Amino acid sequence: MGDVSGAKAEIDRLWGSQSDSRTGPKAKLTGRQVARRAIALADQNGIHALTMRSVAQALGVSPMALYTYFPSKNELIEVMVDETFTEPSLTSEMAGGWKERLIVVAERNWSLLMHHPWLADVEGFRPVLGPNVIAKYDFELSALEGVGLSDVEMDLVLATVLNFVRGAAKTKLDAAAAVHRTGQADDVWWRERGPLLAKVLGDRYPLAQRVGAAAGAHYDAPADPDLGFRFGLERLIDGIGLMLPRQSLRV
Repeated sequence: MGDVSGAKAEIDRLWGSQSDSRTGPKAKLTGRQVARRAIALADQNGIHALTMRSVAQALGVSPMALYTYFPSKNELIEVMVDETFTEPSLTSEMAGGWKERLIVVAERNWSLLMHHPWLADVEGFRPVLGPNVIAKYDFELSALEGVGLSDVEMDLVLATVLNFVRGAAKTKLDAAAAVHRTGQADDVWWRERGPLLAKVLGDRYPLAQRVGAAAGAHYDAPADPDLGFRFGLERLIDGIGLMLPRQSLRV
Protein backbone atom coordinates (compact mmCIF):
# COMPACT_ATOMS: atom_id res chain seq x y z
CA MET A 1 0.00 0.00 0.00
CA GLY A 2 1.24 3.47 -0.80
CA ASP A 3 1.81 6.31 1.63
CA VAL A 4 -1.72 7.71 1.97
CA SER A 5 -0.59 10.42 4.37
CA GLY A 6 2.07 11.52 1.89
CA ALA A 7 -0.50 11.67 -0.91
CA LYS A 8 -2.83 13.74 1.25
CA ALA A 9 -0.03 16.11 2.20
CA GLU A 10 0.80 16.52 -1.51
CA ILE A 11 -2.78 17.37 -2.46
CA ASP A 12 -3.15 19.68 0.54
CA ARG A 13 0.05 21.47 -0.40
CA LEU A 14 -1.01 21.95 -4.02
CA TRP A 15 -4.63 22.88 -3.38
CA GLY A 16 -4.07 24.97 -0.28
CA SER A 17 -6.36 22.92 1.92
CA GLN A 18 -3.90 23.18 4.76
CA SER A 19 -2.88 26.39 6.51
CA ASP A 20 0.14 28.18 5.07
CA SER A 21 1.07 29.43 8.52
CA ARG A 22 3.92 27.98 10.47
CA THR A 23 3.68 26.93 14.03
CA GLY A 24 4.77 29.73 16.30
CA PRO A 25 4.93 33.32 15.02
CA LYS A 26 2.77 34.13 12.02
CA ALA A 27 4.50 33.36 8.74
CA LYS A 28 5.50 36.28 6.54
CA LEU A 29 5.34 34.16 3.39
CA THR A 30 3.03 31.64 1.76
CA GLY A 31 4.12 28.48 0.00
CA ARG A 32 3.09 30.01 -3.33
CA GLN A 33 5.23 33.09 -2.68
CA VAL A 34 8.19 30.84 -1.98
CA ALA A 35 7.49 28.96 -5.23
CA ARG A 36 7.31 32.17 -7.27
CA ARG A 37 10.72 33.28 -5.98
CA ALA A 38 12.11 29.83 -6.75
CA ILE A 39 10.71 30.06 -10.30
CA ALA A 40 12.60 33.31 -10.86
CA LEU A 41 15.83 31.67 -9.69
CA ALA A 42 15.26 28.58 -11.85
CA ASP A 43 14.52 30.76 -14.88
CA GLN A 44 17.82 32.52 -14.34
CA ASN A 45 20.14 29.69 -13.30
CA GLY A 46 18.41 26.42 -14.17
CA ILE A 47 16.68 23.89 -11.97
CA HIS A 48 19.87 21.98 -11.12
CA ALA A 49 21.40 25.09 -9.52
CA LEU A 50 18.30 25.66 -7.42
CA THR A 51 18.68 24.73 -3.74
CA MET A 52 16.60 25.35 -0.66
CA ARG A 53 19.47 27.47 0.60
CA SER A 54 19.54 29.67 -2.52
CA VAL A 55 15.77 30.21 -2.33
CA ALA A 56 15.98 31.05 1.36
CA GLN A 57 18.80 33.50 0.70
CA ALA A 58 16.77 35.22 -2.03
CA LEU A 59 13.83 35.53 0.37
CA GLY A 60 15.94 36.70 3.28
CA VAL A 61 14.99 33.80 5.55
CA SER A 62 16.83 30.84 7.00
CA PRO A 63 16.89 27.57 5.01
CA MET A 64 15.16 25.81 7.89
CA ALA A 65 12.22 28.22 7.53
CA LEU A 66 11.49 26.83 4.06
CA TYR A 67 11.17 23.30 5.38
CA THR A 68 8.05 24.37 7.23
CA TYR A 69 6.49 24.83 3.78
CA PHE A 70 8.20 22.07 1.79
CA PRO A 71 9.80 18.88 3.12
CA SER A 72 12.35 18.94 0.29
CA LYS A 73 13.22 20.50 -3.05
CA ASN A 74 11.04 17.93 -4.85
CA GLU A 75 7.88 19.19 -3.15
CA LEU A 76 8.87 22.78 -3.88
CA ILE A 77 9.30 21.92 -7.57
CA GLU A 78 5.79 20.45 -7.71
CA VAL A 79 4.30 23.75 -6.59
CA MET A 80 6.63 25.65 -8.92
CA VAL A 81 5.32 23.65 -11.89
CA ASP A 82 1.72 24.32 -10.90
CA GLU A 83 2.47 28.01 -10.38
CA THR A 84 3.92 28.46 -13.89
CA PHE A 85 0.56 27.31 -15.28
CA THR A 86 -1.16 30.39 -13.85
CA GLU A 87 -0.02 32.42 -16.85
CA PRO A 88 -3.22 33.86 -18.43
CA SER A 89 -2.05 33.21 -22.00
CA LEU A 90 -2.31 29.46 -21.41
CA THR A 91 -6.08 29.55 -20.99
CA SER A 92 -7.18 32.60 -22.97
CA GLU A 93 -9.91 32.05 -25.55
CA MET A 94 -9.06 30.19 -28.77
CA ALA A 95 -10.74 30.84 -32.11
CA GLY A 96 -11.09 28.72 -35.23
CA GLY A 97 -11.66 25.03 -35.82
CA TRP A 98 -10.04 22.10 -34.05
CA LYS A 99 -6.88 22.38 -36.12
CA GLU A 100 -6.33 26.06 -35.35
CA ARG A 101 -7.13 25.49 -31.69
CA LEU A 102 -4.70 22.60 -31.39
CA ILE A 103 -1.96 24.65 -33.04
CA VAL A 104 -2.60 27.42 -30.50
CA VAL A 105 -2.28 24.88 -27.67
CA ALA A 106 1.06 23.72 -29.08
CA GLU A 107 2.38 27.25 -29.60
CA ARG A 108 1.43 28.32 -26.09
CA ASN A 109 3.20 25.33 -24.56
CA TRP A 110 6.26 26.04 -26.73
CA SER A 111 6.27 29.62 -25.43
CA LEU A 112 5.88 28.41 -21.84
CA LEU A 113 8.96 26.19 -22.19
CA MET A 114 10.96 29.00 -23.78
CA HIS A 115 10.11 31.26 -20.82
CA HIS A 116 10.73 28.54 -18.23
CA PRO A 117 13.35 26.19 -19.75
CA TRP A 118 13.70 24.19 -16.54
CA LEU A 119 10.19 22.79 -17.06
CA ALA A 120 11.59 20.54 -19.79
CA ASP A 121 13.83 18.91 -17.18
CA VAL A 122 11.32 18.32 -14.40
CA GLU A 123 7.96 17.37 -15.91
CA GLY A 124 7.73 13.60 -15.77
CA PHE A 125 5.37 10.72 -16.35
CA ARG A 126 3.32 11.43 -13.23
CA PRO A 127 1.67 14.84 -13.55
CA VAL A 128 1.61 17.46 -10.84
CA LEU A 129 -2.01 17.30 -9.64
CA GLY A 130 -2.37 20.98 -8.81
CA PRO A 131 -5.28 23.31 -9.56
CA ASN A 132 -3.54 25.18 -12.35
CA VAL A 133 -2.31 21.97 -14.02
CA ILE A 134 -5.86 20.57 -13.98
CA ALA A 135 -7.35 23.84 -15.24
CA LYS A 136 -4.87 23.90 -18.12
CA TYR A 137 -5.64 20.27 -18.99
CA ASP A 138 -9.38 20.96 -18.96
CA PHE A 139 -8.97 24.01 -21.17
CA GLU A 140 -6.69 22.30 -23.68
CA LEU A 141 -9.08 19.38 -24.01
CA SER A 142 -11.70 21.88 -25.16
CA ALA A 143 -9.74 22.21 -28.41
CA LEU A 144 -10.84 18.65 -29.19
CA GLU A 145 -14.32 18.63 -27.71
CA GLY A 146 -17.06 17.65 -30.16
CA VAL A 147 -14.82 16.56 -33.05
CA GLY A 148 -15.77 12.89 -32.88
CA LEU A 149 -13.06 11.48 -30.64
CA SER A 150 -13.71 9.31 -27.61
CA ASP A 151 -12.60 10.64 -24.23
CA VAL A 152 -9.55 8.36 -24.24
CA GLU A 153 -8.66 9.45 -27.79
CA MET A 154 -8.92 13.10 -26.74
CA ASP A 155 -6.46 12.45 -23.92
CA LEU A 156 -4.11 10.57 -26.25
CA VAL A 157 -4.19 13.24 -28.95
CA LEU A 158 -3.49 16.03 -26.46
CA ALA A 159 -0.69 14.02 -24.84
CA THR A 160 0.84 13.32 -28.27
CA VAL A 161 0.87 17.01 -29.16
CA LEU A 162 2.32 18.07 -25.80
CA ASN A 163 4.98 15.34 -25.93
CA PHE A 164 5.99 16.53 -29.39
CA VAL A 165 6.20 20.14 -28.20
CA ARG A 166 8.31 19.15 -25.22
CA GLY A 167 10.73 17.17 -27.38
CA ALA A 168 11.03 19.94 -29.96
CA ALA A 169 11.52 22.55 -27.25
CA LYS A 170 14.21 20.42 -25.61
CA THR A 171 16.09 20.39 -28.93
CA LYS A 172 16.01 24.18 -29.10
CA LEU A 173 16.99 24.56 -25.46
CA ASP A 174 19.87 22.09 -25.88
CA ALA A 175 21.08 24.09 -28.89
CA ALA A 176 21.07 27.29 -26.85
CA ALA A 177 22.88 25.51 -24.00
CA ALA A 178 25.57 24.30 -26.41
CA VAL A 179 26.20 27.85 -27.60
CA HIS A 180 26.37 29.08 -24.01
CA ARG A 181 28.65 26.23 -22.93
CA THR A 182 31.13 26.52 -25.81
CA GLY A 183 30.87 30.21 -26.61
CA GLN A 184 30.63 29.27 -30.28
CA ALA A 185 27.63 30.02 -32.49
CA ASP A 186 26.07 27.13 -34.43
CA ASP A 187 26.92 28.58 -37.85
CA VAL A 188 30.60 28.91 -36.91
CA TRP A 189 30.64 25.39 -35.45
CA TRP A 190 29.14 23.98 -38.66
CA ARG A 191 31.36 25.90 -41.09
CA GLU A 192 34.48 24.73 -39.27
CA ARG A 193 33.51 21.07 -39.21
CA GLY A 194 31.53 20.59 -42.43
CA PRO A 195 34.48 20.73 -44.87
CA LEU A 196 36.68 18.64 -42.56
CA LEU A 197 34.00 15.96 -42.29
CA ALA A 198 33.50 15.88 -46.06
CA LYS A 199 37.23 15.38 -46.52
CA VAL A 200 37.48 12.38 -44.19
CA LEU A 201 34.30 10.79 -45.58
CA GLY A 202 35.52 10.77 -49.17
CA ASP A 203 32.98 8.88 -51.28
CA ARG A 204 31.46 6.91 -48.39
CA TYR A 205 27.82 7.34 -47.36
CA PRO A 206 26.83 9.36 -50.43
CA LEU A 207 23.18 9.69 -49.40
CA ALA A 208 24.05 11.01 -45.95
CA GLN A 209 26.56 13.41 -47.49
CA ARG A 210 24.11 14.72 -50.09
CA VAL A 211 21.21 15.23 -47.69
CA GLY A 212 23.42 16.45 -44.86
CA ALA A 213 25.11 19.01 -47.10
CA ALA A 214 21.75 20.29 -48.37
CA ALA A 215 20.36 20.53 -44.86
CA GLY A 216 23.49 22.16 -43.49
CA ALA A 217 23.49 24.74 -46.28
CA HIS A 218 19.82 25.48 -45.64
CA TYR A 219 20.13 25.76 -41.85
CA ASP A 220 23.71 27.09 -41.74
CA ALA A 221 23.83 24.97 -38.60
CA PRO A 222 23.41 21.31 -37.56
CA ALA A 223 19.63 21.84 -37.49
CA ASP A 224 16.94 24.51 -37.23
CA PRO A 225 14.86 23.82 -34.09
CA ASP A 226 12.23 26.45 -34.91
CA LEU A 227 11.71 25.09 -38.41
CA GLY A 228 11.67 21.55 -37.01
CA PHE A 229 8.96 22.53 -34.55
CA ARG A 230 6.78 24.17 -37.19
CA PHE A 231 7.27 21.40 -39.78
CA GLY A 232 6.68 18.61 -37.28
CA LEU A 233 3.60 20.26 -35.79
CA GLU A 234 1.99 20.69 -39.20
CA ARG A 235 2.62 17.03 -40.10
CA LEU A 236 1.31 15.92 -36.70
CA ILE A 237 -1.89 17.94 -37.08
CA ASP A 238 -2.37 16.51 -40.58
CA GLY A 239 -2.06 13.00 -39.17
CA ILE A 240 -4.57 13.69 -36.41
CA GLY A 241 -7.01 14.88 -39.06
CA LEU A 242 -6.92 11.44 -40.69
CA MET A 243 -8.47 9.81 -37.63
CA LEU A 244 -11.38 12.25 -37.34
CA PRO A 245 -14.80 11.59 -38.82
CA ARG A 246 -15.20 13.51 -42.09
CA GLN A 247 -18.04 15.61 -40.72
CA SER A 248 -15.81 16.80 -37.88
CA LEU A 249 -12.92 18.10 -39.97
CA ARG A 250 -14.36 21.62 -40.10
CA VAL A 251 -15.39 21.80 -36.44
